[in-house]
Amino acid sequence: MKYKFNRKIKFELKNLLVVSTTFIVLLCFSCKEESNSLKNTESDLITKINAVQEQVMAQGNMTKVEEQALLSLCSIVSHDDGLATYTTDNSMILKDVEMAPVYNGCEELSIEETRECFNNKVSTFIKQEFNLSVSKDLNLSEPKQVEVFFIINENGNLTGMKVRDSEVTVQAEILRLLRKMPLMKPATHNGESVSVLCSIIVKYGNNVEVDVVYIPERPD
Repeated sequence: MKYKFNRKIKFELKNLLVVSTTFIVLLCFSCKEESNSLKNTESDLITKINAVQEQVMAQGNMTKVEEQALLSLCSIVSHDDGLATYTTDNSMILKDVEMAPVYNGCEELSIEETRECFNNKVSTFIKQEFNLSVSKDLNLSEPKQVEVFFIINENGNLTGMKVRDSEVTVQAEILRLLRKMPLMKPATHNGESVSVLCSIIVKYGNNVEVDVVYIPERPD
């Protein structure tokens, strides 16, 4: 049986979801800083998210959008590679390294060709893998864009992911894609493997566009 809510109840539901989501994200930072046990932290956070879901359900069925937002939040806080562990202290900015990370298929190219190949491969990967239903379900009147940061460390692994100021479903989707990005040959500088800070801009709506950009300074 489907419930029909009047405008006031819908408004209260949305407020509850927003407030609860904000609380849990803040709690995520606090818990990860204060606890040395990641598994215990994750379990505690998931329990609290489930409690929020029960509170919303008690007032009536959640909409598809509200349910997806909670599922996305679970995805974000149940990984140890996103906002809570983001740091750039020991990473060079991509534009400053001699040789960019080598994406699969970009081997044996010149320095400039390797950099261009890296940009194209990252952009293509995000565009091809992005689930368009996530952005289409937002029913945006016009496209939006979000800044995305990540680190490719000295072992070629992608970590330190950060998505700035976007809907929780979009944030979770971008983090999902970044986690799927293949292992690369790390960037090199002065003959040594180095960790590099990379940044992209994702424009989303009915379509997705990706630009690899070089940030002028390290993000907060």
